[in-house]
Amino acid sequence: MEQLPFIDWDSAAGFARKAVHPGPELGPGQIAEVVDALRTAAGRATAHVAEVSGMPTPAEAETLVVDRAGWVSAMAGSARSLLAELGAPTTPASSVDQVRGRVLGLQAGGAFAAIATRILGQFDPFGQPNRLLLVAPNVVMIERQLGVIPADFRLWVCLHEQTHRLQFGQAPWLRAHLLGLVSELLTVTEPLQQWRAGNRPHSIAELVISPAQQGTFDQVTAIMTLVEGHADVMMDRVGTGVVPSLVSIRRGFEDHRDRGGWSALLGRLLGADLKRAQYRDGAAFCRAVLSKGGLDVLNLAFSEPSLLPSLTEVHDPEQWLHRVAG
Repeated sequence: MEQLPFIDWDSAAGFARKAVHPGPELGPGQIAEVVDALRTAAGRATAHVAEVSGMPTPAEAETLVVDRAGWVSAMAGSARSLLAELGAPTTPASSVDQVRGRVLGLQAGGAFAAIATRILGQFDPFGQPNRLLLVAPNVVMIERQLGVIPADFRLWVCLHEQTHRLQFGQAPWLRAHLLGLVSELLTVTEPLQQWRAGNRPHSIAELVISPAQQGTFDQVTAIMTLVEGHADVMMDRVGTGVVPSLVSIRRGFEDHRDRGGWSALLGRLLGADLKRAQYRDGAAFCRAVLSKGGLDVLNLAFSEPSLLPSLTEVHDPEQWLHRVAG
């Protein structure tokens, strides 16, 4: 077993903040309006999600409306805390560790800078305390590109992220469960050379996940597929009575999500293609369960670890329904 490496998260955040483009130019008045509107939308979204999901409203989470550099700083801090919790060193043990940690930090910073230009919002269950981050320049950029009604789009974004908050409130054990699985993935027990001849990796995930870890990776994928698909379904269940232009927003956003070109290539490198599959497959699973069993049965998936769907069950909801509800 190899110890997790030291990563210089200060270097990661510093590099990313310098590298990332600030986004659309907004005057002070416009910035204040967007910040206030997003805070209001985040507050409104909670009750709507609670109503359509059948999940209780958890304790308040901190809501931060940030720019791209602010999101980078928040994520670097969250990554530092998360990996420290998993046993990664917080200080270098030697000058070699210090140099390697800076290199790893710069690599992480490059990824942060790329993601920071695209992410709209993020509920962070691994931050201390839990918090909801809304990236104002990206919300403005996408609503302009799609030509949607800003108030509707901002509420729609917040509905998705607040659904994640209710999921982790419904399943307080989920954070620790995910940490345990991630810890298994970060435990290197066999060299990558053990990939059999002819089994050439086709993704970044395959380059870092050994064959022995595939089952754990599938469990993580199944969980993320469930939570992302569930959030997509719940934000749409809120309906046009709350978000009048919901149908046009969904249609335009799906086109944006699936666009090609250099952004599609970047998305593949960063794992965005997997994310699209998670939304699609997870939403199909949730709709199938809702159709056959209703909200009470669907919410069983968030009741205890043993009732989480496997990756096979995500793609065959009947299997999961038979296992948990007869």
